[in-house]
Amino acid sequence: MSAREAVVPSFDDKLTAAKRAASALATSTADAKNAALREIAAAIVAAEDRITAANELDLRAGAEAGLSDSLRDRLRLDGDRLRALAAATELVATLVDPVGETVRGRVLPNGLRLDQVRVPFGVVGAIYEARPNVTIDIAALALKSGNAAVLRGGSAAQRTNAVLVEVVQEALVRSGLPADAVVTVDEFGRDGAARLMTARGLIDVLVPRGSAELIRTVVEQSTVPVIETGAGVVHVFLDASADAAMSVDIVLDAKTSRPSVCNALETLLVHADSAERLLPVIVPALRRAGVTVHGDARTSTLVADVVPATDDDWAAEYMSLDLAVAVVDDLDAAMSHIRRWSTGHTESIVTADLVSAERFLAEVDSAVVMVNASTRFTDGGEFGFGAEVGISTQKLHARGPMGLGELTSTKWVVRGSGQVRG
Repeated sequence: MSAREAVVPSFDDKLTAAKRAASALATSTADAKNAALREIAAAIVAAEDRITAANELDLRAGAEAGLSDSLRDRLRLDGDRLRALAAATELVATLVDPVGETVRGRVLPNGLRLDQVRVPFGVVGAIYEARPNVTIDIAALALKSGNAAVLRGGSAAQRTNAVLVEVVQEALVRSGLPADAVVTVDEFGRDGAARLMTARGLIDVLVPRGSAELIRTVVEQSTVPVIETGAGVVHVFLDASADAAMSVDIVLDAKTSRPSVCNALETLLVHADSAERLLPVIVPALRRAGVTVHGDARTSTLVADVVPATDDDWAAEYMSLDLAVAVVDDLDAAMSHIRRWSTGHTESIVTADLVSAERFLAEVDSAVVMVNASTRFTDGGEFGFGAEVGISTQKLHARGPMGLGELTSTKWVVRGSGQVRG
């Protein structure tokens, strides 16, 4: 074995080092963590040329491998996106540290003082695809919440992620925190992802982000507790009273501002009483933006040149400039369609009717429900979290955009003065 081979850490070595780093982070002060985050933000900006050079190699390889346009868009890190990542990291540094926060407390009749306080999970694992921004988002949120992060970012972004982790680790060392607080296991390939899923005792919680297939694989195969993030079959319903100008603005933004992301609109539902008024206005606007409309039979009677929709379209997370459109009889029919086809991510209603709005909010069972707003606002940054670990579509512990609080558990602290139960 060469000297070089002797110092390359094994998979277990990396996870063990992350576990040690998590112990140090758990007792780090908010000031120390904030200083490290600001150092990371500055390092991202300073390393722009180094990061974008690696990213260009990943983009070129992705194009040669036939990576889809939507995945290449997610893969791309240019100067503007890097500055946005740095700004998000700076914002995380300004947020209140959740560690040590008292969730609830009381004094028992016997004098015992009980406090339930927030504590870090320990080591947070993440498995994701072609999304190098996630490397920084999860690293920043994990550090602020006192957790170490073990990252498996996928082969499509391996060069970019390697440089990003190097930049983060260098900043951590300069800040006096352990470099192993953020590690990547990309070099272990698919085997690394599989081993993360069974690393109970070293990984405390695992977060998958990516395709429905990736998420399903992690949920079904992991022996490590998983916070499930879900695909985004996202709906907007235009009610009978929907304003035409508002409807056009919301639908265009939700579908076209960034079609490759999970909070983008995929299915538009239109009340039968407003379809004749709204669809001849909205569909041409969508087409001018390059959107292909897949419509049901009722849609086809109101606008020409619609691709006939099938059940595959109602289930589709296109992540492209495609949109499924259906005319429905009423609010109940819209909510019935959503119950059948939604992935539980985000749904929005456009309406001037307060009763319809409140029924929609109360009866639609998704992580985020909206009235008169674009679904693109379902985002940790937009919610004021600085960044997000992901958007959870499960119902245990965390739901919706996950920020600092969602990366903590709790423990009970009991203070006594000699009490015994007897």
